[in-house]
Amino acid sequence: MTVFTFDLLNEQSVIIVNASIKGKYKCRLALDTAATHTTIDSNVLYFSGYELKNSKGEFEIETANGIIIVERFDLEEFECLGISKTNFEVQVYDFLAHGITSDYDGVVGLDFLREHKFCIDIIKGELTIDI
Repeated sequence: MTVFTFDLLNEQSVIIVNASIKGKYKCRLALDTAATHTTIDSNVLYFSGYELKNSKGEFEIETANGIIIVERFDLEEFECLGISKTNFEVQVYDFLAHGITSDYDGVVGLDFLREHKFCIDIIKGELTIDI
């Protein structure tokens, strides 16, 4: 069992976790237990060495703000919360082109955590996960 700590500064705060692609490119993702899929900014993918033209295709997804079109990619290696996955499929969206700016580079969704037991303790500011 591994424990990660987080700070929620106010009611609008999100839980931010660190991730890496191919073990070298670091990014910050919001933990989103309402998201079925992990989604990252296309710029993160590009700077990680992936060619944006090599997507698995476009897909429509429903978000809290409506329907958007995303691309899907298989990441050779993706690590987050002490879990490492190979050939992990993520959704990719160009946040900046759509006027989205934030302190994080996307969201880690339930698809990433599906095979693990985890508990979010908001009061203590701890995320416990069985790896």
